[in-house]
Amino acid sequence: MFMHNKRLMYTVRVAEPNPGLATLLLEQFGGPQGELAAAMRYFTQALAEEDPGRKDLLIDIATEELSHLEVIGSIVAMLNRGAKGELAEASKSEAELYMSLNNQGESHTTSILYGGGPALVNSAGVPWTAAYIDSIGDPACDLRSNIAAESRAKIVYERLINVTDDPGIKEALGFLMTREVAHQKSFEKALYSIEPNFPPGKIPADPAFADKYYNLSQGEGDARGPWNEGEQWDFVDTQEDQMAVDGGDGSASVKLSAAQKKTISAMAERLASDPASNPVTGADLGAGPGAGSTTPMK
Repeated sequence: MFMHNKRLMYTVRVAEPNPGLATLLLEQFGGPQGELAAAMRYFTQALAEEDPGRKDLLIDIATEELSHLEVIGSIVAMLNRGAKGELAEASKSEAELYMSLNNQGESHTTSILYGGGPALVNSAGVPWTAAYIDSIGDPACDLRSNIAAESRAKIVYERLINVTDDPGIKEALGFLMTREVAHQKSFEKALYSIEPNFPPGKIPADPAFADKYYNLSQGEGDARGPWNEGEQWDFVDTQEDQMAVDGGDGSASVKLSAAQKKTISAMAERLASDPASNPVTGADLGAGPGAGSTTPMK
C-alpha cells in the first residue's frame, strides 16, 4: 500500500519560467534513464524477489524513485507555468506567445500538447514505454543492470545541470544526481552480498572458452591491457585459431529425413542460378553517363 505525503522529498525553487528547459527535463520524467523507468524497474523486480533483504531494498528505492518523479514533474510544471497561463488566456500577441513557447529551445510538446504539465515522454517527445524495463529475473543480472541504469541517470543529471543557471534547479538536480550515486552503492553492496555472483545463473561457463580473448579486429589501434592480457587470458590472434574453435569443420549442418532431403534437392534444382547467363536487365536498358560497365546493347 502506498500513502502520499504532500511535501516533496526536495524543495523545488524555480527562479523563472523556461519552457525550453522544461522540455529538456522531461528526459528524466518519461525518458529511458528517467525516474519512472527506474521506479517500475525496481518495483517489478521486488515483487518477484525471494530474498527478503533485496526485496526490501528494491521496494524502498522504487518508492524513492517515485518521489524523484514528483520532484522532476514539479520542476517541469513550474518552468511551464508562465507560458501555460499566457497560452490559455491568450494574454499576449501571436508573436509573443510563439517566442515564449520556444524560449531557449523547442517546447511545443509541453505547452501545446500537454498544457504545461509534465508528460510521460522524453525530451524528444517519444512516449514512455515499458520496453525501457530490462529486468530478466536473476538478481546477479538485474543488480548489475540497476547499477548501470543509475550510472546513466547520473550522467543525464550532470548534463541537465550544465544547461541551466537557475540556482534552485541546480540544487534540486544535484540532489537527484547524488541519490543516483547512493543507489549505485546500495545495489553494489547487494550484488556482492551474493557469493558467488559471477557469472550470473547456475550453469558454469565452459573452461575451454571462458579465458579466451579473440583478437578479431586487427590492425592499427590494437591494444593490450587487463581486459585481454595477464594470467586470466589466453590471447588468440592467429586467424586459423579463431575459426572452428570447437574443433569441428566450421560448417553448418542438420539431420534431415529422406523425404526432407528430396524436397530440399528439388527446391535447390528449381532455384539454381546459371553462371553462364548474362541477361539484359533494367540497369542495362536504362544506363546513361556514370552507370559504369553494363551489357552492350545491340
